[in-house]
Amino acid sequence: MFMRVDKLQADLPMPKTQDPNAGAALRELLGGKYGEMSTLGNYMFQSFNFRSKSKLRPFYSLVASITAEELGHVELVSAGVNMLNNGPDGDDTGDGGDISMTPFESMAEIRDAASFLSNGGGVMPANSNGQSWNMDFITTTGNVVTDLLHNFHLECGARLHKLRVYETVSDPTGREVCGYLLVRGSVHAHAYALALEKITGVDIKKMLPTPNIDLSRIPECQKYLDEGSHRRLYTWSPDDYKEISGIWSNDEVALPGDPPGELEVVDGIPDGGKIAQLAGVPCAFTPDYAPEEMFEIANKLYQKSR
Repeated sequence: MFMRVDKLQADLPMPKTQDPNAGAALRELLGGKYGEMSTLGNYMFQSFNFRSKSKLRPFYSLVASITAEELGHVELVSAGVNMLNNGPDGDDTGDGGDISMTPFESMAEIRDAASFLSNGGGVMPANSNGQSWNMDFITTTGNVVTDLLHNFHLECGARLHKLRVYETVSDPTGREVCGYLLVRGSVHAHAYALALEKITGVDIKKMLPTPNIDLSRIPECQKYLDEGSHRRLYTWSPDDYKEISGIWSNDEVALPGDPPGELEVVDGIPDGGKIAQLAGVPCAFTPDYAPEEMFEIANKLYQKSR
């Protein structure tokens, strides 16, 4: 089962302005071929379909624990896209202007107008061109070496993916998402390389980093490197999946070029950061009907729950 915490894995700065084209570019990291929907889907269904789980427990635990992190990555990218699509924090007051004056006229020219026309500026599992993510991006063979090798390829491809999106967007929100995911994706590639080394004897981690770029050159990666995030895997559970320490810990050290130190397994979850609130847009009918009454009802329910 999964436990949900009402936080993002990282704090995201508020965007400077509304930039739905940047939001569309960032969405490639959600629904693109190497996006977070793909990493989530691969690892989740591999964990569901895992053969000889009791005999290969450390390798199962690795895939299962990274699955939980990837679910949070889907949430993180979605939050970044929503923030870029909608702009800085607003409020839910006012009548939203005269809808006869085409308040969304500029949206007709953006890369993916459907995200506004159908989703109210919300995010969906699609790539930067609005094409739907699909299950053909999932590989689950039942063969542990083949699946781990595919996962290593997927993380290296995702690293290149994130670099290209980072080089495309300039807003601090999108760049922070990319910076965090570049560090965490490097961890996952390293983890799958170590798993393959231990199960086959092949030192596949010599292929890292792929692509060959020093994360310290990316400002948005620096604080995560400084805090040791590049050396850390989480169990995402208070009691389970501790067996990953046989792969990730066990006197293994950070990759050359990263800040030095031994790899560590952390029980549970990271501290995380707040989730930005998306304000209602009256002229887009979000929320609809009688918003003041809805807010009043919701406030009464909240007070009763405390």
